[in-house]
Amino acid sequence: MAWRGWTQRGWSCGQAWIPPVGGRSCEELTAALAPSRLLRRRFNFFIEQKCGFRKAPRKVEPRRPDTSSEAYKRSALIPPVEEAAFYPSPYPIRTLIKPLFFTVGFTGCAFGSAAIWQYESLKSKVQSYFDGIKADWLDSIRPQKEGDFRKEINKWWNNLSDGQRTVTGIIAANVFVFCLWRVPSLQRTMIRYFTSNPASKVLCSPMLLSTFSHFSLFHMAANMYVLWSFSSSIVNILGQEQFMAVYLSAGVISNFVSYVCKVATGRYGPSLGASGAIMTVLAAVCTKIPEGRLAIIFLPMFTFTAGNALKAIIAMDTAGMILGWKFFDHAAHLGGALFGIWYITYGHELIWKNREPLVKIWHEMRTNSPKKGGGSK
Repeated sequence: MAWRGWTQRGWSCGQAWIPPVGGRSCEELTAALAPSRLLRRRFNFFIEQKCGFRKAPRKVEPRRPDTSSEAYKRSALIPPVEEAAFYPSPYPIRTLIKPLFFTVGFTGCAFGSAAIWQYESLKSKVQSYFDGIKADWLDSIRPQKEGDFRKEINKWWNNLSDGQRTVTGIIAANVFVFCLWRVPSLQRTMIRYFTSNPASKVLCSPMLLSTFSHFSLFHMAANMYVLWSFSSSIVNILGQEQFMAVYLSAGVISNFVSYVCKVATGRYGPSLGASGAIMTVLAAVCTKIPEGRLAIIFLPMFTFTAGNALKAIIAMDTAGMILGWKFFDHAAHLGGALFGIWYITYGHELIWKNREPLVKIWHEMRTNSPKKGGGSK
C-alpha cells in the first residue's frame, strides 16, 4: 500500500494524497522504500519521458508578405497588401489544377457563347433593318428639339466604329471597378477577388475579375488608350463576337501563365490589370498587319513597324520574367502576346471555323422549341 502511494505520488507531480501511516509521513515512507537514489532517479526519468511524449500540434500560420526585406518590393500599380495574408500550398503544383480546369472550361464557354451570340445577331438583322427604317420615318415626321442631350449622345454613338462601340462597355467596366478601389470598406474584398495570386484562397474567379481591375489611374488610362486605339483593327479582323471571346479568354489565359511562373519561381504576389488581354489584342493585330506603322503617344515623330514593335515587347517581357522584374507582371504580358500570335496563326482555323456543329445544335433547339401560345402534340 505504501509502494502504491509512492508510485501515485510520482504520477501526481509531488502532491501527497494518502494520510500519514503509523506516524510516518509520506516522505519518510518514500525514503524507506526507495533505498537507492539511483533507482528513484531512473524511475522519475521514466515518468517524465512518459508524460512528455505527446506534443501539442503546431498551428500553421498564414504567410504574410515580408515588406521589410528587399525581396518584396511593391509596384505602384498594385494596391497595398501589407494586411493581406497569403496561404501558399505545401504542394505548389496542385495549386495549378483548379486554375487549369477553369481556364480550359471558361475558354470553351466563351467561344461557344460567342458562336451562339453571332447566330442570334444574324437572325435578328432583318428585323433590326425594318425597325431602323421605321425609326428613321418617325424621326422625319417628329418635331426636332434643338440641344437635345439624348440626340447628341446618339449622334456621337453612331459616329463610332464597330470596334469602338464594342470596347466602350469594357472601358466602362474598368472605370467602375477603379471607383470601387477608392471605397475603403471594400479594400479586403477587392484584394481577395480582384487581384490574382496563386497563394490566395480564391484562385479561379480573380483570373477573370482582375482583367477589369486597376488600382492606379495611370495604369488604367494607358491600358484603355491602347485598347481604344486597336479596337477598330481587331474587330475588323475578328468580328465583334469573336473579339469578345478572344479578349475574355486572353485575360484568363494570361493570368494562368502568371500563376505558373509564380509557382515555379516561388515569387508570390498579387497582380491586376487588363494588360494581358490587351497584349493579346496588340499581338494579334501586329501579327496580321506586320507592316503597319505605329508610334508612341508622347513621341509621335518616331514611327516603327508593328512587327518590330511586337518583337521588342516580347524580348522585354521575356527578360523581365527571367530576371524577376517586379514593376509589371511580365509573365502575364508574355502569355497574352503568345496567345494572340497563336490564335491569329492557328487558333482561328482550329476553333472559330469549327463552330458549325454547336450552331446547328442551337438552331435545332430554337426551331424545335414550342412557340408562345402554342402547345406540343
